[in-house]
Amino acid sequence: MGVAKSWRYTGKVLVLAKHHNCNCKQHRLKVSEHHHCLLWSPSDTAVVGGGGQRRRISWTVVCGLMLFGLGLISFFTGHLASSDLQWYSHKIVVKRKEKVERNSAVPVDLWKSKFPNFYYGCSERSPYYAPPANPTLSNGYLLIAASGGLNQQRTGITDAVVVARILNATLVIPELDHHSYWKDESDFANIFDVNWFISYLAKDVPIVKKVPEKFMRSLEKIPYTMRVPRKSEPQFYLDEVLPILMKRRVLQLTKFDYRLANDLDEELQRLRCRVNYHALRFTKPIQNLGQKIVIEMRKMATRFIAVHLRFEPDMLAFSGCYYGGGDKERNELGEIRKRWATLPETSPDGERKRGKCPLTPHEVGLMLRALGFQNNTYLYVASGEIYGGEETLKPLMELFPNFYTKEMLASKELEPFLPYSSQLAAIDYIVCDESDVFVTNNNGNMAKILAGRRRYMGHKRTIRPNARKLNALFLKRERVPWKTFAKKVKAAQQGFLGEPDEMKNGRGEFHEYPSTCICKKPFKFSNYNETQTLAKSYFEPEAESGYGRNEEDQGVHNVHYIESAGMIGYHRSLPSSSSSSSSS
Repeated sequence: MGVAKSWRYTGKVLVLAKHHNCNCKQHRLKVSEHHHCLLWSPSDTAVVGGGGQRRRISWTVVCGLMLFGLGLISFFTGHLASSDLQWYSHKIVVKRKEKVERNSAVPVDLWKSKFPNFYYGCSERSPYYAPPANPTLSNGYLLIAASGGLNQQRTGITDAVVVARILNATLVIPELDHHSYWKDESDFANIFDVNWFISYLAKDVPIVKKVPEKFMRSLEKIPYTMRVPRKSEPQFYLDEVLPILMKRRVLQLTKFDYRLANDLDEELQRLRCRVNYHALRFTKPIQNLGQKIVIEMRKMATRFIAVHLRFEPDMLAFSGCYYGGGDKERNELGEIRKRWATLPETSPDGERKRGKCPLTPHEVGLMLRALGFQNNTYLYVASGEIYGGEETLKPLMELFPNFYTKEMLASKELEPFLPYSSQLAAIDYIVCDESDVFVTNNNGNMAKILAGRRRYMGHKRTIRPNARKLNALFLKRERVPWKTFAKKVKAAQQGFLGEPDEMKNGRGEFHEYPSTCICKKPFKFSNYNETQTLAKSYFEPEAESGYGRNEEDQGVHNVHYIESAGMIGYHRSLPSSSSSSSSS
């Protein structure tokens, strides 16, 4: 009598299913009620061949053959135990760890990321980096008029150096905006160390304090002035700006902020980092006062949070948001908003739902307490004039009584700086950069610049509110138990705590996510301990190489190593490809 047979592999055992009977006596195994016969366990043997004949092969033998094959590959290529495989092993461990933390609510260290030791800031010139032109042989003098407040001007200064490199031009120390909302009369030399700026970038771009008088007198026409479109590609500068520069010899670019594309060649991105994180050093008076405030905070607490509230009237007016102040608030902020003629009409409720509105000081405090910061935590609040004054700040101060500002810690020393908003912002910048945790309250220029710098300097903890999700939670706050509220805040803030992998390489604004300038360290896998909630990985840095060191790095003391970089030389033409892979 014929018997219909079918093979089925369940993943644990190999079974033979019969439609009628099954003679399994030779295997001495029990037949289930579904008429299945267990043949053997795959943990012990494997089946090979076909037809009516079966052969058993030990899995030990199979694994041995696989290891032998890998050994041969290693022998001939020498790459089996490379740092890349170790790196990917680390990435797998990290991803598994993150998954477990999400699923099991493993507490996150609020003060320090667990992974900064795997990365370091790298902005070195490659061995093939072309030297700058002699000022007398450059294509002309480039004048830059930066716009906005301190950190908006900072982006303009950074990109001005890169544009000068692209154009093979001599850069004149940029002019700062004296006519913006803040009406600050500070010049470049009042905020930044000019001599350091020139000397640090001497291997990149020739920089002078002003166009030589003799040269200016020789010009037939006054310097040509133009404004380039926002986010212009390097090729635009070569096609549209360079011919004018070479003809007129002196060219001024106005309203210069974010006038250069976000995605550039690796060498130009690293030049951006050298300018922003090394060349732009504050003057001694600003540095000294900023450090004095940091020391005062450290005297009171071994670690502290710096909060950039950004709850000033201009910010609220620009955002188009509403905070419940009635007609008085609408009229006051509406008048300020008129200063930006191109701002579109917005829906305050719509903006809040989209996460475009800064949190109130009270909401910032609730977020921090929900994350797990206790009320004895020390807060340094970086801010200008808070809209609503002391009344607006009161709920935050009740949540965190150890509340300090630069005015509270250095009122007398601060007096010479009071008329200059950019210099005051520079002092806040130093304290925020030195803090253990930096909390932003909007994604403005200072938030982006500092977030990028803190990533570059070792992925220091930086918390950015997930305003879109938090808004919905704040609306329900009074109807939800605190424990539930805190749990939901923690969930909403996953991916907003300044961890290394929060943004894919090449995504986001470069000043906030300088991925090209953050390198992975070579390391060795040394231990894997599965007795914890999830294994902890320990990696030991290898010896540093000669290529990869930041000169005068102002705080980057990690292992220095980067892979070989391509040759880039910008004079009058660009390579066919204007982007290269990131080294991190």
